Amino acid sequence: MPDATLIDGQIDFGGVLIGKDTTVNIIEMAGLGRPPVRDNDVDQPSADGSFAGPDYWAARQVQIDAAIKIPGDRQACEAMLAALQATSADPAVRLAGGVGMPLRIKRPGRPVKRLTGRVRKIDPEYAQAIHGYMPLDIEFVAQDPTWYADTTTVTDLPLGWLTGGGFAAPLVAPIYVQDGAVAADRPGWCTNAGDADTWPILRISGPCATATITHVPTGRELSLPTLNISAGQWVEIDTRPGYRTVTRENGGNASTLLSPSSRIDMFALPPGQSEMRFTAYDNTNTARLRATWRDAYIAL
Repeated sequence: MPDATLIDGQIDFGGVLIGKDTTVNIIEMAGLGRPPVRDNDVDQPSADGSFAGPDYWAARQVQIDAAIKIPGDRQACEAMLAALQATSADPAVRLAGGVGMPLRIKRPGRPVKRLTGRVRKIDPEYAQAIHGYMPLDIEFVAQDPTWYADTTTVTDLPLGWLTGGGFAAPLVAPIYVQDGAVAADRPGWCTNAGDADTWPILRISGPCATATITHVPTGRELSLPTLNISAGQWVEIDTRPGYRTVTRENGGNASTLLSPSSRIDMFALPPGQSEMRFTAYDNTNTARLRATWRDAYIAL
């Protein structure tokens, strides 16, 4: 089901709209600024002060002070409370490690941005429910504290030419005929329009063998030296925090296809335009690499 369209001041809470022009008033929100930090500072031995170690972002805790307001209708208040509670009850999210539900926010004059995480608290006060008023204390924890664009960006990278022979560019004297011993490759471009690193989902569709994905600016590679897939088959590499999996089209684990030097946890797209190179053996020239990502942002 497509995501609901948000107006300024609204929040999509796992598919339930709250905020402006809804029956759930948002009184205050916390946790939208700089995420907490896990520091690694160490006291200087026999000296004043400390040594500043690496700072890592911790999980982002978004706290929402809200109230269901449906004057004179207690049953409607409790029905809305039940709808909010149902957003976090899906076993596909609640019982699956690393999986979360979306929290989409539209601030006045800003584009919609989202977090993915888990609901940790929905605590109602029933004292005034008989009058159709129910204060709520909601807590949402995003394990990945980065803000992401509401829409995904998709780029398909084809191979440049057949691997069975031909000329190797650039054409300079003397000219050598390519013998097919080297896989064909073609550069592509991926643009992260945000200001923070984002994590792509990379799908290689067959037929092809011995594939390599290279992020040219950093030189980082994801190499699958033993890959051999037919038309209609694919391998998907998910680099997102909390996922970081390699799967086949049948849902099976394919992490053993990656070479030991391939680091999923470092294969990020930095802000701006990046050149991506897809290399593989394919005599039909129909293999494709599909990169899917959301632009990432430091601030809401």
